[in-house]
Amino acid sequence: MAQGLLSAYLVVGSDELKRETAVRRLRSRVPTDLVDFNLDEFDAKSVEGPEALVSSLQTLPFGADFRLVIVHSAETLAKPVSEALVSYLADPNPQSVLCLEAEKLAKNTRLYKAVSKVGPKSVVDCSSLKRWELPPYVVRLASRRGLAMGTDAAEELVNRCGESTVMLDNQIATLAELVGQTGQITLADVEANVAQTAEVSPWAFADAICERDAAKAMALLRLMKAPSLVFLHSVLVGRLRELVCAQSLAQRGASSQLAKELGHAPWQVKHHAAWVRRFAPGEPAALLAEAARCERALKGTSDSDTAFVRLVLAICGA
Repeated sequence: MAQGLLSAYLVVGSDELKRETAVRRLRSRVPTDLVDFNLDEFDAKSVEGPEALVSSLQTLPFGADFRLVIVHSAETLAKPVSEALVSYLADPNPQSVLCLEAEKLAKNTRLYKAVSKVGPKSVVDCSSLKRWELPPYVVRLASRRGLAMGTDAAEELVNRCGESTVMLDNQIATLAELVGQTGQITLADVEANVAQTAEVSPWAFADAICERDAAKAMALLRLMKAPSLVFLHSVLVGRLRELVCAQSLAQRGASSQLAKELGHAPWQVKHHAAWVRRFAPGEPAALLAEAARCERALKGTSDSDTAFVRLVLAICGA
């Protein structure tokens, strides 16, 4: 067996880029000139019976330390095939490495349990990142290509592309070619070269309003597909109340207590201190009265679009 490799791995999770990276690292351990002899890849959906798969696992390597057998979409394996792999893993070929790649596979399945018994690192967790973790992740993707990237540019890229790490990595590669020798991907680069393909998040819309960027807020509103103005209104009211609290704590020199007072995680309020400095003392509280007038219009008149736009512009100070 190649040094440090186990007889089986389960690469599982909804983050496609992580899965691709993990499988690629395993594949790179096979000598390139011996790939034809020592690498087999199967699509689980096309594996009708266990014979060919188990036979591949039992085959001895040629001119190398091990053979690698990769099964993609392992969660779709037919029951007889899955059970055959469970039996195989009870006494695996020491000169073969099985790599099962799956978007999801329940921990209580026999196959998951069989792989997890192989070793403490046999299950490679490829769970998706949380939304707030994506901008720092994008910055790291740029860094791996030798480029600097500010948080503002990374956040805008996530807003435009969505949460697919494969899409984000592809866009970073494209931007790297465009910026060339400058060594940096800026917010302007993202805005000029990346189209809005992801559904606009209500939270990104609310962030633009808290930044008091009326042009950006209106652009995001136009990109939303049939948004619920009542729901967006509730989001904005929640933000205004948070800003009222943030302003009150700032006046008392206790801004560090904001997350605790609101019952939020620190990352959820990391921009509030900067946002609230854009508002005059007492302004967020006064804007709640404007929000109340907007709510009455949303529920009682036919001119709800105008009322909501008026609220957005009022909060933005436009």
